[in-house]
Amino acid sequence: QVQLVQSGGGSGQPGGSLTLSCTASGTIGSMTNYPTAWYRQAPGKEREFVASISSTGSPIYGDSVKGRFTISRDNAKNEVYLQMNSLKAEDTAVYYCKQLQFWGQGTQVTVSS
Repeated sequence: QVQLVQSGGGSGQPGGSLTLSCTASGTIGSMTNYPTAWYRQAPGKEREFVASISSTGSPIYGDSVKGRFTISRDNAKNEVYLQMNSLKAEDTAVYYCKQLQFWGQGTQVTVSS
């Protein structure tokens, strides 16, 4: 069993920055053992892949966030982060972290002026 607890997010302005955190706990082991991903879902839209980081630290990004978002990991804290820069209104969504079949609780990110 893995529990994923998210923090961060909230409201930001276009061109601004926000950071999301995802902390893992449970019996399967440390977050570094498995890939961790971020997804998002905007109102009326399907859930969309945002970024992932492999167990070896290699990142993959969705086309809509390449060059603006950065996924990273702190092994000592068992956390994965999503640094979101150059925010756009279309980044507004509920963001979820995912590891194996487990999902975080979701965090609202709203970008508006």
